[in-house]
Amino acid sequence: MQTTQVANSGGLIDLSIGHPSLSLLPLEIMQTAAEHRLNQGDPALLQYGFEQGCGYFRETLALFLKGKYGISVDPDHLFVSNGVSQALDIICTLYTRPGELIFVEEPTYFLALRIFADHHLRVVSLPMDEEGLVVEALEERLAKQRPAFLYTIPTHQNPTGATLPENRRRRLVELSKEFGFLILADEVYHLLSYLTEPPPPLGSFISEGSVFSLGSFSKILAPGLRLGWIHASPELLRPLALCGMLDSGGGLNPFTSALVRSTLESGLQAEHLERLRAVYRERLVAMRSVLRRELPGLLRFNEPRGGFFFWIALPEGVHAPDLLPKAQECKVSFMPGIRFSSCGGMGNYLRLSFSYYDPEELQEGVRRLAQVLRTGLQ
Repeated sequence: MQTTQVANSGGLIDLSIGHPSLSLLPLEIMQTAAEHRLNQGDPALLQYGFEQGCGYFRETLALFLKGKYGISVDPDHLFVSNGVSQALDIICTLYTRPGELIFVEEPTYFLALRIFADHHLRVVSLPMDEEGLVVEALEERLAKQRPAFLYTIPTHQNPTGATLPENRRRRLVELSKEFGFLILADEVYHLLSYLTEPPPPLGSFISEGSVFSLGSFSKILAPGLRLGWIHASPELLRPLALCGMLDSGGGLNPFTSALVRSTLESGLQAEHLERLRAVYRERLVAMRSVLRRELPGLLRFNEPRGGFFFWIALPEGVHAPDLLPKAQECKVSFMPGIRFSSCGGMGNYLRLSFSYYDPEELQEGVRRLAQVLRTGLQ
């Protein structure tokens, strides 16, 4: 199988893959949704769309998010996107200029760094601890530099799995208002909590006028849909809806959003989300158990309560990229931590994903990796 992010060969257990396995892609659900929507006999879903996104879809999405987030969500505060990657790109296009400064977490999602590089933004990294972004470090940095925005993954962070506590979320929003920068909150894992529920999303602070909360169906339904949303105040959304691209092409993904609307209205999306949570919980526990069993005392790793990832700390002086070729010889792979650094750090870290393989394959993959690590750490 080969996609933009995966080129897998036979026999390799690639623990770098951070998306669902084929068995979790809801083909029957989408077939049912397509039949339902097309049987309505409304050709409008094949027309150019409303710039902010179909109003019927946004109403349905708002009800779904209200039930899952536990907060009020206004359809007029939602903007339909082609997933979070496209949302980041359009926000960078309209809210930044080449050479401007932005803040990110260290480590952070490596492909977001690619998008920021495409826009020629200057990236400054901020430290994290086991609870996420260190807000005191942000305050210290703000005394010296003012960013256009801060990009954060507040819940089940990629790659660390950390979840920002509510008091830090509140202080982060206060600082954004005080110092005049935007918050781009990548909240794609917020609904993928398996062991405990996280604090309310940063989307609950959009009335403060500085927060873009980004969500996606890539993690909770299917990545191939290329459908997501931006949750923000109307003032922040207005430039997006008025931009030249949408003036020319209309709203993003009107056809796909019509099909997904049927999954929301029928309850199929909610049922599928519960299935995902159960499957991923089992996979998380399986990987955690085999890490503890195979590598006791050798490594430090986080205890994720949701999302897709374990963040592994190797002993100082051990370079994860040096271990990768040896691991691949043993038919296992991982993502070196340096990929998630904006400044070339994190060399002694690696990320493992539990989203793609069933528990037996995860256990075998970690056993192979443990053999490589035990040899490499001697």
